[in-house]
Amino acid sequence: MTTAAVRPVAIKTEAEIKDRVKRLATARHRMPHWITREAISRYVEREEERESFLQDGIKAWDEYQTTGLHVTAAEADAWLAKLEAGEDVVPPATHV
Repeated sequence: MTTAAVRPVAIKTEAEIKDRVKRLATARHRMPHWITREAISRYVEREEERESFLQDGIKAWDEYQTTGLHVTAAEADAWLAKLEAGEDVVPPATHV
């Protein structure tokens, strides 16, 4: 991250949270600002991953609704068991 890309942001929070951030910063030998930035960054990354996962699920459901192609739970379980056992196997073929 370049200095030019950094912009100040004001965050209103409860005094208890502010105190907890200060205590954690002291324990970690960091500034409260660093703890806050790290927390926001990790939250945004986690939520972006969750959103991507959700969108992948919606896309898969829409595709299933359109094509009807699927594998059964038993077929998926058998494939996953082989992968877990270290076998290099291809996923089961989809069917209607």
